[in-house]
Amino acid sequence: MLTHDAALDWIARWDRQQEGYLPDREERFTALIDAVEALDRPDPLVIDLGCGPGSLSARLLSRLPKARVISVDADPLLLGLGRAAYPHLTFVTADLRTPGWTAALGLDRPADAAVSTTALHWISPPDLESMYAELATALRPGGLLLNGDHLDTDDTAPALARLERAVHDKQTERTFAGGRPEDWRAWWDAVAADPAMAALNAARTTAGADHHGSESHLLSQHADALREAGFSEIGTLWQRGNNRLLCAVR
Repeated sequence: MLTHDAALDWIARWDRQQEGYLPDREERFTALIDAVEALDRPDPLVIDLGCGPGSLSARLLSRLPKARVISVDADPLLLGLGRAAYPHLTFVTADLRTPGWTAALGLDRPADAAVSTTALHWISPPDLESMYAELATALRPGGLLLNGDHLDTDDTAPALARLERAVHDKQTERTFAGGRPEDWRAWWDAVAADPAMAALNAARTTAGADHHGSESHLLSQHADALREAGFSEIGTLWQRGNNRLLCAVR
């Protein structure tokens, strides 16, 4: 059985491997939560899209304890870790690529913000367009979409795109000059080898929750889809190389 303490340990290990790709991950979390706080609501309703094991949701509630956070993902294993580690969070199983996913959220009012980190690039451009269109119906006017991810400048500006990637890569090299943390694949291999994770790992395999490739890694793909969905203002709030916090106002 997966215990509370074991789940916390696995999530701490998850955070370390994620930082191997994002040495400024915590800084991006902070900028994102700053933006939610700037909405100036004591009890914001926030949807965490592709929440994984709840790393962002937990940090958001730690900073804004009166917030209501609904954490959404389709991966049974990551959701299982989150539910065991953070019983005070609300986790919802839903695939953002499947129309009607917002019905599973149980919203009693439009949300003030939707947030995401290192998740939405897995979604193909057509599915991204429909997901953002449905998200727009769940946000209040003036509500925010805050998406932290590696989003490359469009191929029409190749020199800028190359420089953005270089800035990120050089920072990563400096940060981990003494050795990199375990990578994504090694973390999943370790999970598969843990008997306490067997049931969740089997559920993940059945659900077909594994990801392959980066489907929508261009900034323009997200900006165009958000604009088509009716978001009025779209821009970057925080950036380090090609790692950025994209913001869109409903």
